[in-house]
Amino acid sequence: MAKLKIKRLREDFVVNEVSNFEISSGQFAVYRLDKEGIGTPEAINEILRSWNLPRHAIAYGGLRDRHAVTSQTITIHRGPKQALNQRSFTLAYIGQAPREFRAADIAANQFTIALRNLQPDQAERMLASLPVAATGVPNYFDDQRFGSLGESRQFVAHPWCLGDYERTLFLAIAEANVHDAPREREQKALLRNFWGNWKTCKDKLDRSHRRSIVTYLLDHPTDFRRAVALLRIDLRSLYVAAFQSQLWNELVGRLWQLELGNDTVMQLEGAGGPLVFPKLYHSETAAKFRDMSVPLPSARQHQWPGQTLTLLEQVLERYGMQPNQIRLKFPRDTFFSKGQRRVLLVPINLVGKVSQDELETQDRCKLSIEFSLERGCYATMLLKWLEHFSKLS
Repeated sequence: MAKLKIKRLREDFVVNEVSNFEISSGQFAVYRLDKEGIGTPEAINEILRSWNLPRHAIAYGGLRDRHAVTSQTITIHRGPKQALNQRSFTLAYIGQAPREFRAADIAANQFTIALRNLQPDQAERMLASLPVAATGVPNYFDDQRFGSLGESRQFVAHPWCLGDYERTLFLAIAEANVHDAPREREQKALLRNFWGNWKTCKDKLDRSHRRSIVTYLLDHPTDFRRAVALLRIDLRSLYVAAFQSQLWNELVGRLWQLELGNDTVMQLEGAGGPLVFPKLYHSETAAKFRDMSVPLPSARQHQWPGQTLTLLEQVLERYGMQPNQIRLKFPRDTFFSKGQRRVLLVPINLVGKVSQDELETQDRCKLSIEFSLERGCYATMLLKWLEHFSKLS
């Protein structure tokens, strides 16, 4: 079985955001951000710097992958009515709106993806499995959600929920992460080596939000609670979302095990931890789960269907927590979302074709697929399922 390759070329993974956001009039300038080779947060930082804007002025619906060609909508409060062209992205002005763009404004995301380095029979099995995939596959949060998870494998929001603000801050600004750039690794190493010696840390650190927090600790050396609140709010939200997503994944994994039995499920590796998949997939399984939703874990969630609360309590045991502790006492502007997520991801208008892989030898094929997904679903989860299912076919 050949190893599947994705994103050999940036154009192998194309994502276009679809929304019905109204363009009319108002104080919010609306733009289309087209980018490749850069993540959404990095592109936003470049826009802020180029136009000297405050962070709170800009809004967008979701994060788009660095290793892809993507298109999405952003708004800027009282933004300039002009375009911005950079090496890795273009920002096109398209009109005005009465409010900022939000995640809820995203109707769907359209994907065009090339899966490469496939043996001919492997590619044909994947192609044949597309009708099964169209009935729905496990809708886990995928690896992109867990980029903030460092070498200790402890989520930043875990000690935060328990009120351990020093550990929270350490994980957020000092723990090494595989995604760190070289200079970032050096800055974090300085903090680990001189943690608590805030004068030395301040003298050695580059100018950044991290140094601003250390400056505060220099005058208030034990006030880690307030120091956590000085973390950028967008980063705080990412930390909380990552932990909540992991809890949801583990909860739904236990649900699959409960409903199907341990003998008929298997585990695939994910960045946040193992993901439970059915070994075999039948239309009955899809029908059972197709309309099922499971709440996002939060202390604000009071109605839990079936045995999901019991399963959540089992998940939380290894974190030393109870459901009423999935909350943050401080600061008040950061919190766990309340909502529901479908257990199954159902691709819309899923089609594919097999052709020769021009980047490999002549005995290798590529499978090109096109489909749309509801907001919040991960196309890479569909790819994981396709590779897994084709091995069992």
